[in-house]
Amino acid sequence: QVQLVESGGGSVQAGGSLRLSCAASEYTFSRYCMGWFRQAPGKEREGVTTIPPGGGSAYYADSVKGRFTISRDNSKNMLYLQMNNLKPEDTAMYYCAAAVSSWCSLWTSFYNYWGQGTQVTVSS
Repeated sequence: QVQLVESGGGSVQAGGSLRLSCAASEYTFSRYCMGWFRQAPGKEREGVTTIPPGGGSAYYADSVKGRFTISRDNSKNMLYLQMNNLKPEDTAMYYCAAAVSSWCSLWTSFYNYWGQGTQVTVSS
């Protein structure tokens, strides 16, 4: 059972930056595909970005390409999301998720474990 705890959310103005972190309890963290998802009020949860178990090639939703960067530190069981040039439409609850897989997907149903979320609010 993997426990995931997100942190780093907050309120920023448009154009600002935030760095989200996700701490994983599982010592086999390096075997999991990891992803960041977000859910705005009244909308479905959507995939933002994923990173495979060993790091390497990440995948980004078109809406965040060039602005967000996902990374992981397997030695610390940590996942990160650097968010730059934030826009009001990025406002949402952000979740990290883990999948028992060597490859990744942006489908929410692909993921086995979820954190409780951290709120990001971007004002114009």
